[in-house]
Amino acid sequence: MLIWFLPVFLIFLMIGLPVFFGLLAAPGLLLYLNGQERDITLLYRNVYNGMDSFPLMAIPFFMLAGELMNKGGITMRLVEFAQALMGHLRGGLAHVNILSSMLFAGLSGSAVADTSALGSMLIPAMEKQGYSRKFSAAITAASSVIGPIIPPSGIMIIYAYVMGESVAALFLAGIVPGILVGVGLMLVVKVMADKYDFPVASAKSTWSERGQASLKAFFPLMTPVIILGGILAGVFTPTEAAAVAVAYALFIGFFVMRTLTISEIPAILSKAGLISSVVLLLVGAAMAFKTVVSLSHAPEQLASFILSLSENPLILLFLINLLLFVVGMFLDAGPAIIILGPILGPIFVDLGVDPIHFAIIMSVNLTVGLATPPMGLVLFVASAVSGERVEAIAKAILPFLLVEILVIFLITYVPAISMTIPRLTGFAN
Repeated sequence: MLIWFLPVFLIFLMIGLPVFFGLLAAPGLLLYLNGQERDITLLYRNVYNGMDSFPLMAIPFFMLAGELMNKGGITMRLVEFAQALMGHLRGGLAHVNILSSMLFAGLSGSAVADTSALGSMLIPAMEKQGYSRKFSAAITAASSVIGPIIPPSGIMIIYAYVMGESVAALFLAGIVPGILVGVGLMLVVKVMADKYDFPVASAKSTWSERGQASLKAFFPLMTPVIILGGILAGVFTPTEAAAVAVAYALFIGFFVMRTLTISEIPAILSKAGLISSVVLLLVGAAMAFKTVVSLSHAPEQLASFILSLSENPLILLFLINLLLFVVGMFLDAGPAIIILGPILGPIFVDLGVDPIHFAIIMSVNLTVGLATPPMGLVLFVASAVSGERVEAIAKAILPFLLVEILVIFLITYVPAISMTIPRLTGFAN
């Protein structure tokens, strides 16, 4: 009977129950009907146990670092730097939007933060230059999924925690895929710019102007270098690296750029705490949900079903990508990873797929789901920022989603894309 926990959970989602309550109510109800009251106690105890983890402390620290940098005006400097490099191209502001997302990804690791921070600046600017509001919101949403792919990444921290993988290896494996998504989006913009005669954002910057923009953006751009460099050198753990990122953001805001004030800190802490609490509650509920997954023997049954479809790993990877894409339409990436990772990961590792490679396939696929209709979270954030209807944004984002799907299959069938850097640095076999 417990095998029905997933259909019941999906029904709860469809009737509008928040994910956190659905993750607890579905297994709790089935355990009660199955006469397993003792396991209900275990289920709800695991909500706390799922959050009580040193590696997960990195998530609120990275959230706080992102808020400090955004409030401190660092986002604006990144946009100015991107515009100095690419503003002269046809469709310049669309290119700037994508490059800014790639740069911002190295600071926040959050698609929602990316959409909110960059969208509030770039969507109105793009409208003034003649872009439609729905296109401006769509390119902002599409490029924001780069945030959790390029390190640091909250999603990859969750995956590493659940599956026992190296956070550093996952961070390194996400660099090239993240860049590849950005380049793919720029190619789409170039084709559309030539076809629809998109405007040029600004005159070509001189090397002196580019140098000045680079100097302004230097300290923010050093953030991912410090984080990754410290982890790879063994100076600090990923969780300690997140705390260092907060200290560095405070240093930049107060002493370098002097854009932060003491009076702003309580509001920043409150916002970062609220966002972090949502993420950690979902992690805790999903870990409790995972308890019922193991009790139901669903992993073994699903593994048998998947292996009965084909013995060819390439075909199975194709089918799993389709499954993950559909899951990403309805479920946030963090809970999806916690629920499906322990089920799917061991199956493909047994088939010879490197665990780091599969982690990137799963993480990138579910991250793209954040921008996929009907339930893509960043679509709703882009709608709130731009004032455009979600339906209009969802239609305008389709060409960009197509490219992101192609990148997912490239990552899937060309392991070197994600595995080369971890192997070169000794973090993967």
